[in-house]
Amino acid sequence: MKLIGNIIFHIFSNAIAILAAAYFISGFSFSGDFIALAIAAAILTGINLILRPILRLLLGPLIVLTFGLFTIIINAVTLYLLDILSDPLIIEGYIPLLIATIIFSIVNAIINFSARTTYRR
Repeated sequence: MKLIGNIIFHIFSNAIAILAAAYFISGFSFSGDFIALAIAAAILTGINLILRPILRLLLGPLIVLTFGLFTIIINAVTLYLLDILSDPLIIEGYIPLLIATIIFSIVNAIINFSARTTYRR
């Protein structure tokens, strides 16, 4: 039951990150309704749960050599896959993709930190 709750929480935080990136970045746009947003967030959560650990395992030496900065590239690849798989999401260029990756990381870190401090009791 805890696994399903974690997946729903990650879908929620990814949906907020999609909206934040669409609001702050000019080359990143999302033109869908709530259902399309939930589907895009679920696709991103699935990519993060399945593909991202495999990429981090295979590209571990590059992550170590770059002192962890290569994880930004791995996160950008996951966002690019979301752009390919989700029609309402449009990312126009590499610069908006990298900035969106940083915004996704910041939003997810803030949400995860606040959830941990709230439910630590």
